[in-house]
Amino acid sequence: MNTHIGTSLVKEPPVWFITGCSTGFGLELAKQAIDRGYRTVMTARDPAKLQGYGATDNVLVLKLDVTQPDQIAATIHAAEECFGGIDVLVNNAGIGYFAAIEEGVDAEVRKMFEVNVFGLTRMTQAVLPGMRKRRRGCIVNLSSLGGIRGMPSLGQYCATKFAVEGLSEALRQEVEPLGVRVMVVEPSGFRTDWAGRSADESSHQIDDYMATAGTMRSAVRASSGNQPGDPVRAANAIILAVASGNPPHHLLLGNNAIDAAMAKLDELRTQFTAGEAVARAADFPEPKKGAVA
Repeated sequence: MNTHIGTSLVKEPPVWFITGCSTGFGLELAKQAIDRGYRTVMTARDPAKLQGYGATDNVLVLKLDVTQPDQIAATIHAAEECFGGIDVLVNNAGIGYFAAIEEGVDAEVRKMFEVNVFGLTRMTQAVLPGMRKRRRGCIVNLSSLGGIRGMPSLGQYCATKFAVEGLSEALRQEVEPLGVRVMVVEPSGFRTDWAGRSADESSHQIDDYMATAGTMRSAVRASSGNQPGDPVRAANAIILAVASGNPPHHLLLGNNAIDAAMAKLDELRTQFTAGEAVARAADFPEPKKGAVA
């Protein structure tokens, strides 16, 4: 939004709407957005955890559970009424779950998909009408290294993040011609609470998977609070990418993210190349030149 003052044109600060602000990346992003003077909408399932942040005109604190469509509609409406529109949506809200695939409890897996995939989708659908109307905006979807490669004990969590990757790739092709950018953020291990209390695990654990899923689960849990990734630097990288006006389609964060993603690319190229002849032979044969159809 622009404001005329005399003959000059003053551009107002962008409006950032961030889900899942009670801890981790969401809270750090909100802090840095506020410090930069951005108009910031902080949301959480329990807004009492954000007491003190809404003391200025530039900050709006709202209650939001992304699994509740009525709350999504209400918060988007409140943000647009307060600030005139939303420039950046950060779909950060998400939960984790540790279980080998066979161990996964259906209700817990569905709850995770409701937050990580369907909640993110509903938030995106709710913010897009305003962005399309203004022909500008940016949607930042928090994925994970787990959206690039699957890992034992995190199969169902990775499935939610693979879904975010596919959705974002399609969304980008749909909305970038309309002036709306889409960026997927893929962190490796960061010192947030994701591997701590924020991630549940199956109580049904099978001995046969202890060497694979069990070992990974124990290692990730043990790393909580000691991961190499710095949330402050990660939040700064996200904000700078958006502020550039031309954010990358993929923003990998952390040495482990880069190393593991590059290794996955190499693995895929090797496997695809090895199966190329079989793949190409699966189509109907091309008509021979000069043949009558």
